[in-house]
Amino acid sequence: MANKPKILLIYTGGTIGMVKDFETNALRAFNFDNLLVRIPEIKQLECDITTQSFKEPIDSSNMNLDYWRQIVSIIEDKYNEMDGFVVLHGSDTMSYTASAISFMLENLSKPVVFTGSQLPIGDLRTDAKENLITAIQVASLQENGIPQIQEVCLYFEYKLYRANRTTKINAEHFEAFSSLNYPELAESGVHLKVFKQNLLERNLNPLIVHRNMCTDIAVLKLFPGINEATVRAVLETPNVKGVILETYGAGNAPTLKWFEKLIAKALNKEIKIVNVTQCAGGSVLMGHYETSSHLQTLGVISGKDITFESAVAKLMYLLGEEISDNKFKTIFETPIRGEITA
Repeated sequence: MANKPKILLIYTGGTIGMVKDFETNALRAFNFDNLLVRIPEIKQLECDITTQSFKEPIDSSNMNLDYWRQIVSIIEDKYNEMDGFVVLHGSDTMSYTASAISFMLENLSKPVVFTGSQLPIGDLRTDAKENLITAIQVASLQENGIPQIQEVCLYFEYKLYRANRTTKINAEHFEAFSSLNYPELAESGVHLKVFKQNLLERNLNPLIVHRNMCTDIAVLKLFPGINEATVRAVLETPNVKGVILETYGAGNAPTLKWFEKLIAKALNKEIKIVNVTQCAGGSVLMGHYETSSHLQTLGVISGKDITFESAVAKLMYLLGEEISDNKFKTIFETPIRGEITA
C-alpha cells in the first residue's frame, strides 16, 4: 500500500504498558521500542508506526497540567509529519486528560485516540492488545487521503467515544468507560463501523495549541445535610477562580438563605460557578424546578449535559484564556469541542 498512514504512538504510562515478571508477579514497564515483539499482530496493520514515551512514564493518578502540556507539545512537534496519534494512558484519569487535550488542541484535523487497558499487556487475559490494535486502526482511517476522524477520541472495549463525553464507570470490568449523553463514534466488531453522523465536522483551519490552563478551581459536591461552614470553606478557598458545583438531578440545590447568600457572594467576587449534575447521565435544566431557579437568577453557569471531567477541563481552559466576565457564561454554555449538546 503506497503512502501508508503514519501513526505516532505516545506512551505516558499506565497498566497497558506493563508486563508481569512471572517469577515475582511484580509489574514493570516495558520498552515501547520493542512493541512489535510484544504484539506482532501490529505488523498486519496498513500503517507506519513510530513510538515515543515519556522520559519517566507515570501512573495516571499523578497526571497534571505539566504532563498535559507535554502531550500537546509532542503532538504539535509531529503534527505535520503524522496522520494520526494514539495516546496510551492509565484509565483512572484518562477522561480528564483526553477532555483537557480536546480543549488545548483547537482546529484539530487529525485523530488523537486515547486508549489503555485494565490488565497489563503481558497478561494472559489482557484487553491491552485489542484496545491498542484497534486504536491504531482507528487513527489510520482515511478517505481520499484525509483522516476520517478529526477529533480527540477514547477507545476502550470495542467502542470509540468522543473523549470529552466520557467517564470511567468501572474499576474492574473491561467495559470501563461510558458516554451516556452522546452516542459512540465507532464500534469494533467483525467490522469496524464508523458512525459518520456523530463525528465533528472537518476542520480546514490551522492547528492552534493552548497551554495556559488555570488550575485555580475547586469542587463543591452537595449532599443532604451539607452545612454552611463546609460550603463557605470551598467557596472562600484562597485564590480560587472557578468552582464546579455538583448539584442534584437536573441542577437542583438547597434554597436555604445562607446557601444562596454564599453563592451570591462568590459570584460578586467574580468567581465562576458551573452547575453540573451529580447524575451519570442527563442534563442540568436550571429553572425547571424551584430548587434551581435561584441559581439561574443569580447567574450560575449551566453545565447542561457536560461530564464532570469535561467541565473541569473546560473551566481550566476558559480561565486560562482570560475571557471577559460578560462573555464567559455564554462561551461555557456553548459547545466548542462537541462537549455539550447544542
